Amino acid sequence: MHSDLEGPVNLGADERVTVADLVRTVIDVSGKTLRVHYVPGPVGVRARNFSKERIKSIGWQAKVSLREGIARTYAWIWAQLAKQGRAQPPVPLRVEQWLK
Repeated sequence: MHSDLEGPVNLGADERVTVADLVRTVIDVSGKTLRVHYVPGPVGVRARNFSKERIKSIGWQAKVSLREGIARTYAWIWAQLAKQGRAQPPVPLRVEQWLK
């Protein structure tokens, strides 16, 4: 896609995602059983939803959900590790479809 936009542009879908949402999604996609350990500290901003008006002005929009994007990325990384003999079998079922 060609555009005359200059400077930083925020990419993303319209869904609001917290860090906790992101962590849960990665754990679920990986098929692993992990326990998240939260440490005490300043809370700060719980979530951010940046403006995507600039990217929308040229007609761009996300084509996959966050979950699908993570699954595709996880599958790609797993395949790269498998090529190097470093992947941990078995292939997570949640990403198997993206390895084809």
